[in-house]
Amino acid sequence: MVNQKQPVYVLGVGMTKFIKPRGKVDYPELGFEAGVKAMIDAQINYDDVDQGVACYCYGDSTCGQRVFYQFGMTGIPIYNVNNNCSTGSTGLYMGRNMIAHGAADCVLVVGFEKMFPGSLQTFFQDRANPTGTSGLVMKETRGVTKAPGAAQMFGNAGREHMEKYGSKLEDFAEIARVNHAHSKNNPYSQFQDEYTLDQIMNAPMIHEPLTKLQCCPTSDGSAATVLCSQAFLDARPELKDRAILIAGQCLATDKPALFNRSAIELVGYSMSELAAKTALTEAKVHPDQVKVCELHDCFSANEMVTIEALGLAPKGKAHELIRKGGITYGGKVVINPSGGLISKGHPLGATGLAQCAELVWHLRGWANNRSVKDTTVALQHNLGLGGAVVCTVYKRADGKAAQAVSDEEVGKKTGFGYNPAVEAKGFTKAQVDAVRSRKARSEWALQDTEQKVEARF
Repeated sequence: MVNQKQPVYVLGVGMTKFIKPRGKVDYPELGFEAGVKAMIDAQINYDDVDQGVACYCYGDSTCGQRVFYQFGMTGIPIYNVNNNCSTGSTGLYMGRNMIAHGAADCVLVVGFEKMFPGSLQTFFQDRANPTGTSGLVMKETRGVTKAPGAAQMFGNAGREHMEKYGSKLEDFAEIARVNHAHSKNNPYSQFQDEYTLDQIMNAPMIHEPLTKLQCCPTSDGSAATVLCSQAFLDARPELKDRAILIAGQCLATDKPALFNRSAIELVGYSMSELAAKTALTEAKVHPDQVKVCELHDCFSANEMVTIEALGLAPKGKAHELIRKGGITYGGKVVINPSGGLISKGHPLGATGLAQCAELVWHLRGWANNRSVKDTTVALQHNLGLGGAVVCTVYKRADGKAAQAVSDEEVGKKTGFGYNPAVEAKGFTKAQVDAVRSRKARSEWALQDTEQKVEARF
């Protein structure tokens, strides 16, 4: 493991509202909105950006350039990243690496996705499916049903947890109940409906233990992050109170245990465990210190097994934590204050960066309608089958606990005129002008994107 060379901070975050995939908003608009918001938040201009990373799974090659050219055409390297559902935080990991090892001082990472309605499908029918080997294990161990593939894969992990450790159907439903309840407070969430445990348990069964309300929806949306070096931050001392340190991070891939015929292993348990241990160790943090966690709950069953992989509960005991109210306010750790993927939505390339934005808002003391008292450490987990997982540990630059900042003060500080953590609103023409490149901008690259985005506000 190469030691990180220098600290890396999240200086700015921004995101769009996550919406149902109806093809109404195209990715150049989504990426533009999130990227502009992140740069306004970081109080930088695109000319400050040394490298760009674009994160998406669906779309032709170089969609990233199409988005970034709207900010400016400064000739910088732009990478297009595709790593299944962990794409957004893979971009985050790349950006951190560039800065930590001296290749950049400021990196803009933008994740976006324009999806098709319905469950995920394979695009290329003429070549081997990357998760085909996992599919064979599933077929041989648990058989194949007509349910969507991912729901079977994760649902089977839930079944194994029930068989091995004694968790019950209502424990999985409770995970979804908590996520839906949290989403009420997240203005960016695709769904903001609360449900009773009975409603969740009585929703249509997709693949036991998973009912429809325990599965994340497909979504369109975008999120973005501005990362910077210590030197970049030192040159802007007035921004130090909003800079959040990436204290530990690990991108991990599967271990041979993936194919040991365990349904829990088949959804990446070992790599999640490895990534969490590595990131927490680097950050010098014990899992018990984590007060807030954004966890990749594409299905409630994945949250159940991942609570254990992250060390937030002992192996085989996640359901006991859940029964005690341990994963929501007043409990041991607040998991998915954003509503998680289950309620917030899951535009693949944006998810990891939206999780980052949520945790940054908490550590800044801006998440006023959903904050967790005395938060000093936040943990992020973003997983993709196939596979890759990124765990990231965040701390404040001053190492202290988050203190609440009033919405009014946040509005003034940011120049947005509102608190982006609690209101999903827009920006002005003048603000767009302030962040677009001064030396190399192209109106041709922008076309009518700005008008389209502003019309949505």
